[in-house]
Amino acid sequence: MVYFLLPALLVYTLFFIVPIIDSIRLSFYNADGLIVKEFIGWENFQKLFTQFPFQERLVNAFFNNLKFFLIVTGLQNFLGFVFAYLITRQLWGTTFVRKISFLPTTLSVLVVGFLFKLILNPVFGVFDKLLEFLGLAGLIRPWLGDPATALPVLAIVVSWQFMGETILFYTAGLDNIPTEMIEAAKIDGVNQLQMIRYIVIPYIMPIIGIVTILIFIGDFTQFDIVYAMATTQGNPVYATDLFGSLFYRAAFITPVRGGWGIGMGAAVSTVMSMIVFLGVFAWLLFFKALKKLEY
Repeated sequence: MVYFLLPALLVYTLFFIVPIIDSIRLSFYNADGLIVKEFIGWENFQKLFTQFPFQERLVNAFFNNLKFFLIVTGLQNFLGFVFAYLITRQLWGTTFVRKISFLPTTLSVLVVGFLFKLILNPVFGVFDKLLEFLGLAGLIRPWLGDPATALPVLAIVVSWQFMGETILFYTAGLDNIPTEMIEAAKIDGVNQLQMIRYIVIPYIMPIIGIVTILIFIGDFTQFDIVYAMATTQGNPVYATDLFGSLFYRAAFITPVRGGWGIGMGAAVSTVMSMIVFLGVFAWLLFFKALKKLEY
């Protein structure tokens, strides 16, 4: 068994573990762009947490990531569960929905971002034209140019693209609920809301945990959608700046254009990795505690 796992373990170590360790190493060095210089210890982290503009950009990215995660989690968990529940009820058209629901997930994030950027264009975008046609012209606004709407728009786009994964997970969980349990509940006069509250949700709670953790990891390492729809600057005025875009800008943009050097970029990456690690650990404890409460 160990020999069969060895190739996958080697690939995982080479392309995941080694880059993380090397990133942590680089975070303790000073750098001019991509040129690593002398060892400076914790100085990069001190700048990141105490000095302007490093602290401001880091705190802004953290709260943007948190808001982004909450929106995506709410949309994907709620709508994904609703669609999965309807699909498993064997209603008309559910077979077709089951087949196409995963289609957006197969698309590139860059392609999806560029497509929605065209749809939301304030000059020729289809979305504003549709609102105008429906008599809702008062709702029209620069969706990607307004700091109040830019981040929620990106979260909605990501939720739409990866909704198929959530539906797939929940559909598999719902299909595995014993039919005897469902039939017994119906005989006892349980309505649909009670069925969901007392039977379905407790039974698929482990899947809810898995989906939430996957969303958390994806959102706190998200970069592509910001790059495609809001540039690496996190426009407008850093309203869509996430950890991924902050890391890219800090590490790979030249100092002349505002880059911080590969050392500071590695420090941002290390902080991001620690938040993801601690967040996943906290979510595991949370869902484990929920499971104990149910029993």
